[in-house]
Amino acid sequence: MKTRIRIVTAGIILITMALTLSQVNVMAEEQNPLSPEEGTAAVTAVANENKDGPTASCDVAFMSQYIWRGYEMSKGSVVIQPSVTVGYKGLGLNLWGNLDSNKYGDPNKDQSKWTETDMTASYGTGFGPVGVDLGYIYYALDSAKDTQELYIGVSGDVILAPTLTIYRDIDEYPGWYINLGISHSVELPHEITLDLAGSVAYYYSNTDNIVEYGNHLNPTSHRFRNFQNGLISLGLTIPLDKRFTVAPSISYSFPLGNEAKNMLKATSLGNSAYHLFGGVTLSVAF
Repeated sequence: MKTRIRIVTAGIILITMALTLSQVNVMAEEQNPLSPEEGTAAVTAVANENKDGPTASCDVAFMSQYIWRGYEMSKGSVVIQPSVTVGYKGLGLNLWGNLDSNKYGDPNKDQSKWTETDMTASYGTGFGPVGVDLGYIYYALDSAKDTQELYIGVSGDVILAPTLTIYRDIDEYPGWYINLGISHSVELPHEITLDLAGSVAYYYSNTDNIVEYGNHLNPTSHRFRNFQNGLISLGLTIPLDKRFTVAPSISYSFPLGNEAKNMLKATSLGNSAYHLFGGVTLSVAF
């Protein structure tokens, strides 16, 4: 059943991408979603872009590695992450996927594999300079049990554009993930922007599946409840014309403290809690 869901979803994404690329009048104004949680903001952004009518966007990211909340989700291979978002009057729906070009540890060496499909539904509104986002995410995973999250985000239209997003897993991995982020864009010639962003996160585990690890990377009986990961990103948003945008970026993910370092290192594929990764995202919107 999971395989069928992923095949259908991948087909929907590819068909929608083809249809989107055939449009004549499109506007590329969305930031590149590099991961599921970053994509949640993009869903609401597209939904609010034109409140008088429906909107849609399509992205495909080519990344050197898939890093999610400090976890190493791929190793030694390029990942391809397509995303399709539609919105209408604050409502948003997104399909996001991850294709690993050479999944680490897979017995079928040098073969690509579809490893994840995320479906996000959201609603966003604003109160003056304050924006509020509510959403639901379904994670369809290849190497772990599927799970579901609810989230609420608050953002401020002030200097450094602060955002606070709280995620609650309501399924297989109950717990709270709290992310505080800031960002700033600098206008460059030819409508190019230099995009800077940073975030810190705290995780509160309610499950024995996510625990602390000792200095020898042995699991303990204590649930992980501490600061987890930080992320800093640098990128460019380059409009090719009125339809398309190219966004190269580079990011650095790191643990916030020794407890987080042990946990992320013990669960990583490459025995490291520090990750430098980058890539480019192609976007089209209408």
